[in-house]
Amino acid sequence: MELDQCINFLLSKVQQSVYQHFKESLAEYDVTPVQYGILACLWQHNGQAPSQIAACLSLEGSTITGILDRMENKGLLKRTPDPGDRRALKVVLTDVGSALQERIDKTIIKANKEVLQGLSAKEQETLKTLLGQLEKNKKT
Repeated sequence: MELDQCINFLLSKVQQSVYQHFKESLAEYDVTPVQYGILACLWQHNGQAPSQIAACLSLEGSTITGILDRMENKGLLKRTPDPGDRRALKVVLTDVGSALQERIDKTIIKANKEVLQGLSAKEQETLKTLLGQLEKNKKT
């Protein structure tokens, strides 16, 4: 099979390009694309367990720990004991992490538009649908 016909190669190549674009777009906030994903999870539902965030982003629990450490050091979030289970932790946004939402959301919307430019609205929806289907195929 030719390399340019291999879906893994094509997706990886595009993912690297899109990741780099988002990384550059988020640099002014000192937030990486993965850290943005964590913030977005918490903006939707603050006070999640690290395992819930990891599941939301399809990350391993061991991976999320280091990212949370770095974000906590930046003052974006903190880990607190779960009032319902002293053995468990909840991840909550700090005021700094909460205050970034509006500005970062605008940046992400702009970055999405830039990455998808050249595709019609219909093509953009088709792309998202097809990528979602590939994700579902992985789970079956």
